[in-house]
This record gives sequence, structure tokens and C-alpha cells, in this order.
Amino acid sequence: MTVVYLDAFLVLNFGVNYLLLACAGRLDGEPRCRWRVALAAGLGAGYAALTLLPGWAFLEHPACKAGAAVAMLLAAYGRSEKLLRTGGLFLVLSCAFGGLLLLVSLARETPVMAGGLLGPSLGMRGILIAAALCYGVLSLVLGRQFTHTRTGGELQELTLTRQGRSVKLLALRDTGNTLQDPLTGRPVVVVEGEKLRPLLPELPRLDRQSLAHPVELLRDLEGTAGDLRLQLLPYRAVGVECGLLLALRVDRANCGGGEVRDCLTALSPTPLSDGGGYSALIGGEGV
Repeated sequence: MTVVYLDAFLVLNFGVNYLLLACAGRLDGEPRCRWRVALAAGLGAGYAALTLLPGWAFLEHPACKAGAAVAMLLAAYGRSEKLLRTGGLFLVLSCAFGGLLLLVSLARETPVMAGGLLGPSLGMRGILIAAALCYGVLSLVLGRQFTHTRTGGELQELTLTRQGRSVKLLALRDTGNTLQDPLTGRPVVVVEGEKLRPLLPELPRLDRQSLAHPVELLRDLEGTAGDLRLQLLPYRAVGVECGLLLALRVDRANCGGGEVRDCLTALSPTPLSDGGGYSALIGGEGV
């Protein structure tokens, strides 16, 4: 008879789920909220524990497993634009972890237990060895495919705050971004305009079509633009000799451990990255 201690089983599954979810997010450059990842790991551990109970064997069906994985990803990363890619990484990591766990069990000549419960048979040490191998190998193989190197750019978490509201974005440090605040001379942060909806709930229109015509949008907001701290910002780019962007002054911008108050943020009407890997640009000198 196989004896499984439910408390140890829950702790073990929680730890493994947390590491796999966090690793998938890190490889994909997805901003992570620790309590959300912990919540998702707890959901996964609870699901795994339910499959051990009498009468709940139907949860082992592949459809139920897929549903549990989707629920975990939604709990950890919400409706992220990169959710499918992060989910694919989570699947790859899970399969790799399971394979390495089986490899370690065969190398140690540990019999595979009924129901595939390798954990109790391997012990904590065997599981940690498999987890370390999984993380190390996949970081080397996949790391360059999903992150920017410091020579070409650097992804950082950017937090913009206005009137008590905050929004977190993934920003690329781009030395080619030379936009400057005409009043202070500080670098301007460029953000996909639609991402700033949480900061501007009073603004009726903040879509790509409206942002593509900033002069008309600012004219429509005449009388309220001053209160919203909106202005027009001239810029030049490849194929654009003299363009205009709608710009917003936020109370604070935090990035890379630094903070800038009264930061000018330009609202881009188009996505800044092809694959949605980041949604903001900061200059080479930071914000």
C-alpha cells in the first residue's frame, strides 16, 4: 500500500508549481506578482491533492488537467498579451521537469510508484536535483530566445503612478530613444497609449485611432487637457520627419530601482514590439 502524507504532498506541489510558473515568466520576460504566482501554485497544489481523494479520480482526465493549467496561468499572469507563449513555456518546463524526475529515478534505481507519484519515492533531494537540472538546462537553451541581452537592450519593470493609480509595464531600455522633456531635459518614456487606460479613467477615448491623431484628440479635450496634464510632443523617426505624440505627465515613474517625479510619458498609437515582449521604451540613461 502506498502511503502519501497530504500535508507534505501539498507543500511539495506548491513549491514545484511556484518554481515552474516563476521560471516560465522569467524566461518570457513577463512581470511577476509574487502573490499571484503563489495563488496559482496553491490552486495547482489543491487540484493535485483532490486527485488523490476517493471518488475524484476523474480529475486525472487530460481535459481536467488542461483546465487546471489554464486556471493557474490566468491566476498568475491574468490576461497578458503573452499568455499563450508563457503557457507554452510552462508546458515545456513541466514536461522537462517530469522527464528529468523520471531520469533521476531511473539513475537511482528507484521504482516508479503507482499513479506516477515519483515525488515520495525519490525524496526531496531527488526532486531538488531534477528541478535544478530542469532550470539550468532550459535557461541555457531558451534564455536567449526570450530575453534581450545587455548589448542590444534590457528589459525592466516600469511602474507609472498618477493620482494614486498605478500601472506596471515591461520596458525596453533603448539607447536610440532620445526624446527629451522640453521643460526639464529629462528622457521621455514612450508607452503604448492603450496601456495607460487605468491612469486615465476620465478620458473617454484612448484607442489607437484616436492616438494616431493627437491634435484632434487634444482639441476635443479642450478645457480639460490642462487638468489631465496632457500636451503635444514633437518627435522624429525613420520615415517621420516631424510628427506629434500625445504626452501625459505622471506623478512618478519607477524603473530599475530609480524614481523620477513629474515624468513626461509619450503615448504611442502603435505597438512598440512585434511580439508584445514589451510595451514601453526608456532612454539609455533611464527615467
